[in-house]
Amino acid sequence: MISRYKTTLFLLLVLSRIVNAEPAPLLTLQSAVDIAVQDNPSLAQIQARSEAMAAIPSQLGSLPDPVISFNALNLPVDTFDLGQENMTQMQGGISQAFPFFGKLALREQTATYQAEAASYDVTEARFRLLRDVKKNWWTLFYLHRALDIIIVNQNLLRQFVKIARTKYEVGEGLQQDVLLAQLELSKLLDTEIRLTGAIARAKAQLNALLDQPANHKINIPKQTAEDLPILQSESTLFAQAETYRALLASKRESIRAAQSRLALAEKDFYPDFKIGAYYGGRADTLSGEERADFLSLKLSMTVPIFAASKQHKAVDQRSSELMQQRYALQDQWNNVRAEISTAYSEFQQSKNQVVLFKSGIIPQARQTVASMLAGYQVNKVDFLNLVRSQITLYNYETQYWKALTEANQALAQLTAVVGKEEIYE
Repeated sequence: MISRYKTTLFLLLVLSRIVNAEPAPLLTLQSAVDIAVQDNPSLAQIQARSEAMAAIPSQLGSLPDPVISFNALNLPVDTFDLGQENMTQMQGGISQAFPFFGKLALREQTATYQAEAASYDVTEARFRLLRDVKKNWWTLFYLHRALDIIIVNQNLLRQFVKIARTKYEVGEGLQQDVLLAQLELSKLLDTEIRLTGAIARAKAQLNALLDQPANHKINIPKQTAEDLPILQSESTLFAQAETYRALLASKRESIRAAQSRLALAEKDFYPDFKIGAYYGGRADTLSGEERADFLSLKLSMTVPIFAASKQHKAVDQRSSELMQQRYALQDQWNNVRAEISTAYSEFQQSKNQVVLFKSGIIPQARQTVASMLAGYQVNKVDFLNLVRSQITLYNYETQYWKALTEANQALAQLTAVVGKEEIYE
């Protein structure tokens, strides 16, 4: 008796915790996007890289640090007496290297272009992140809607089983009708198992983008806006991508950086200079005679005598790198246009399917199921046709949500490819 009481008390406590447990807050598409932009480590990594590169130009544009030197010259090693020899002196000086005119500016310019390219990379990464979050969110939304449809159809098939069994028991139906309904119900249960696994995988992927544990609970809303926008023309999207796409802007900055590196390589045919000034102090002679101090000035320069194997090859290298960057930009632009055309076509196709399913196919399929059910109850419709009509309706409803999801995913892809949010009329 006591054991049964304890078991009952334990079950009540568990049930109370389940009832009182607060459900996870709804994760709307906008809230998912906001969380990802704020917390995604991949985006933060690229942002940190951009900030690091922004600190480089001023370093490369500055002169090398001056060199201060202290020397003991012509010190006699037999006595180490500073007054013994006339040429003995303690020297201090300063020297400064000066690259040939224009080299520092070109180095700073190159680094500036690279930093600008890195800043565009941050924008590009942000759009890619938003695209991935939106696609994963819509995938999860679709899987939940498909699971809801499965559960509704399971309940309907259970009613069909009940109707078929009742008719069979009174001699108005066939046993094969009962078995057929049970078979279709088992198929739906199998589909439910597969959908549940797919939902778990989709949640793990979305949580990774949101910088959350893979098993973090996600509560997707059951309803969302089903209206799809009217896109601008494909040629307009091409023009906008050429202006706004950060990836293309980054490639253009890389071309400018390559041009500056080429100009710098051409400057290396000219010498760099080094200027120094040194003051040498001498001690008095052994007899007390005062010696004059020395001032030394120094000018040195590099001599590019290996230009054929060094400077000329550097120019060839930088020229090839510049051509590489130009070809890369053209190739990327071709890919962008192809991606726009593909996403544009996918969106229009899915949008047309959404309209067709919502306004035509699904209402007609529902009327067909209702008519079939009424006819079966009065023995005017074959049970197999009734079950098939219900399965067809289930497939159409699932395809509707899939088409809506694919349209929104194509829209997310198109936004990322164009590099601009406002792509609607």
